[in-house]
Amino acid sequence: MNKSLLKIFTRDLKKLQEEIISYENESDLWLTSGTITNSGGTLCLHLIGNLNHFIGSVLGKNGFIRQRELEFTQRDVPKQDLLDSIEAIFPMVSTVLLSLSDDDMEVDFPILMQDKNISTELMLLHLLGHFEYHLGQINYHRRFFSK
Repeated sequence: MNKSLLKIFTRDLKKLQEEIISYENESDLWLTSGTITNSGGTLCLHLIGNLNHFIGSVLGKNGFIRQRELEFTQRDVPKQDLLDSIEAIFPMVSTVLLSLSDDDMEVDFPILMQDKNISTELMLLHLLGHFEYHLGQINYHRRFFSK
């Protein structure tokens, strides 16, 4: 399962890179309007923070300290910085996922999910679904604001 998850995370991280690169006007990354309250840049920061926290820090014990509030309040991060942060996630996700045994996937994830224990495998599937949800939002945001 971990190798399959790695293939999908890798595919989707590449798609995230493509989406961020596709913003022709860098300032469009940070636009919001009406009920579209999270910009593409904000969603990208959130995805980066989420994977670094749950996979890098919790599973990989790499010492990453999440500053979740900044994921939603930081603005005007240069496009290249976003792309560099995404690029840095590839080896971390690969190293951590490939280090997990089948037994590791079945044990409870070290953090409760909505006050419940869930397996590491289920948490990784949740993280994948979360990533893809926000990736779709970024795609919509980019097409909506890049005219």
